[in-house]
Amino acid sequence: MNARSLVTAGLVLILIAAASPAPVPGAQDGQALDRKVQAFLGEHAGRWRDMNVPEADGKILYDLIIKNKYTRALEIGTSTGHSGIWIAWALSKTGGRLITVDIDEGRYREAVANFREAGLDAFIDARLADAHELVPDLSGPFDFVFCDADKDWYKNYFVAVLPKLTVGGCFAAHNVSARQRGRGWGSAGFVEHVLGLPFMETTFAEGSWSGLSVSYKRAEK
Repeated sequence: MNARSLVTAGLVLILIAAASPAPVPGAQDGQALDRKVQAFLGEHAGRWRDMNVPEADGKILYDLIIKNKYTRALEIGTSTGHSGIWIAWALSKTGGRLITVDIDEGRYREAVANFREAGLDAFIDARLADAHELVPDLSGPFDFVFCDADKDWYKNYFVAVLPKLTVGGCFAAHNVSARQRGRGWGSAGFVEHVLGLPFMETTFAEGSWSGLSVSYKRAEK
């Protein structure tokens, strides 16, 4: 190949390189994380016990975060980490982080191990603590809160978190349905309270057989 041909070939290569789309920073890392989380969830499918949410509810939490681009999440009641994995997986895509709390040391340690195995530990601040004491002391703000702890304390958790919940933020509560209104037991006091607030827009997620309330905070008039 003569010198002129070499120059021409070089120009062709430069033009091809210029026309090729630039790689998206972090895209390959994100895809690798997706594969790791999916593999972890697939391996553990059907094995979640100890008060964990079912897969359908995990997907609902994931979709809520992705849809609303939430980044500052709090989970009250970690159990062994199934819901936290779905929440943190979504936050890995929005650039967010999760604080999750559980009082039981055994569940806490198992959850931390699960977060690490799923590759999501960098997105999670897991705390071993009494949520009755910790939640009121958290500074916030939060734009997404998932409550799945002691049912008779749901209203107290909600009242403690509400001033720290951003406008447009969401408070989701597990094992809650509209049928509980007026029954006076378990999380019924929470249901009655949140449905009575004009600045909270509350619905109950379709597709959740366990019951899942979804309450958005709107600007108070």
